[in-house]
Amino acid sequence: MSHSSLALVGDIGGTNARFALVDLDVPEIELRESAALPNADFASLQHAIERYLAGVSEKPARAALAVACPVGSDEIRLTNRAWSFSRSELQRTLGLSELRMLNDFGAVAWAIPALSPEHLVTLHGAPEPPQRGPVSVLGPGTGLGVAMLVGSETNGWHVVETEGGHVGFAPIGDEERAIAAWLTAQHGRTSTERLLCGKGLSEIDAVLRGSGAVLPGQLPQPGETTLRAPVLRDPAEVVAAALDGHDQAARRALARFCAVLGSVAGDCALIHGARSVVIAGGIVPRFIPFLRSSAFRERFLAKGRMAPLLESLPVQVITHPHPGLLGAACALRATEL
Repeated sequence: MSHSSLALVGDIGGTNARFALVDLDVPEIELRESAALPNADFASLQHAIERYLAGVSEKPARAALAVACPVGSDEIRLTNRAWSFSRSELQRTLGLSELRMLNDFGAVAWAIPALSPEHLVTLHGAPEPPQRGPVSVLGPGTGLGVAMLVGSETNGWHVVETEGGHVGFAPIGDEERAIAAWLTAQHGRTSTERLLCGKGLSEIDAVLRGSGAVLPGQLPQPGETTLRAPVLRDPAEVVAAALDGHDQAARRALARFCAVLGSVAGDCALIHGARSVVIAGGIVPRFIPFLRSSAFRERFLAKGRMAPLLESLPVQVITHPHPGLLGAACALRATEL
């Protein structure tokens, strides 16, 4: 392996920083010496990278880092983590000949053409090869990522990075209006990301259990305001309780989460003119059977006159353990073409 072909790839979310080494000269990308570091253990991204590099056998000449924020300027500020840095200064400090920055879901979109069939689970529809764009890519994790993959294998792939997770939430029904009211009282505005993320699932659960807000039709007790301090369960606890089947409150929360995800996925498909939809992120792969049997499909298609257009679109879930790292490597390789 030549020194110039070895690259560092990173996927920096709001909770964890994942890294690996890749050899860009080999036909099939292999993630080597991968590691996940908790962001809370480091004062900055630079410190996390230096910790990772101190433990690997070879030093890369190039790097591609996927981060959960916009990447259009030299100054990078993560949306869900108090980290900021200068792209050019980080490149100089690490001694890299090239440093490419990507939005985290832009990296996931880059990974899609490189995924093996076993890393894609079909929820609805029947994907037909060859794959062609536009592909709507979205998924909840620490936040809600949205991107678009365009092109084809023949003509080349390109990714449009977006901040689509921050569009305004459009509630349907009393439950969602109650959730939106509580979140708006806390933040001044409710975006789809406020619901479709790990903390959002916890807050949906709290509101629907009555510990985050007084639901429509409920009267506050004497001296009680219409909004109360939330009692949040960990999102992993909510998912586990919902899948266990005995906790009806958790099942109700997860079902609402899936319904909202269906609405947002359908909206993304219409906005992008998508031929298919791919869902990623750290949350959904944990409950694919629940999602398939939920109101996701009903809400995905609930677009009035556009429902027939969406009926034909395949919807898949990525189960690859590190699509952001794979996509960062694909994007870095694409710059060589």
